[in-house]
Amino acid sequence: MSGLTSVLHDHHKHCDGDFALAEEAVRQGDWAAAAAAWGRFRDGLLAHFGVEEEVLFPAFEQATGMVSGPPKIMRQEHTQMRGLLGQIDAALVQREASGFEGAAGTLLVMLQQHNMKEENILYPMCDRALQGDEGLRRRIETALPA
Repeated sequence: MSGLTSVLHDHHKHCDGDFALAEEAVRQGDWAAAAAAWGRFRDGLLAHFGVEEEVLFPAFEQATGMVSGPPKIMRQEHTQMRGLLGQIDAALVQREASGFEGAAGTLLVMLQQHNMKEENILYPMCDRALQGDEGLRRRIETALPA
C-alpha cells in the first residue's frame, strides 16, 4: 500500500501482533509477559490515536472543510476504546484472566471494525485530499513508535 496513510495501515498490523502476544500470555498465565506485551500494545495504540487525532484528522478537515463524518466517528470510537484499555489495565493488575479476556474480546471486535473503516474509507479519503504532503507524512512517521 502506498500513500500518506500507508504507515498508519502498517502500524495497525504492528499493534495487532502485540495484542495477540498479550492474549496468549494471559491464556498461559504468564502475567509478566502479558503486562509487557500489553504495555507495548497500549502505548502503540494510544500513539496511533494521537497521530490521527492531532495530525492526520485536523489536516484532512482543513483540506476538505469536512468537520463531521468519518474523522468525527473515528474520534468517538477512540474514546470508547480508551475506556476498554482502562478495564484491561485493571484486569492485568489484578491478574484476572476472565476480566482481561472479556474486555479484550470486546476491544478486538471494535478494533477490527474500526481499522476496516479507516483502511477502506477514511485513509483513502485522506490520501486523495492530502496527496503529496511530504511534511505531513514525516510528522506521522516520526510520531509512531517503531
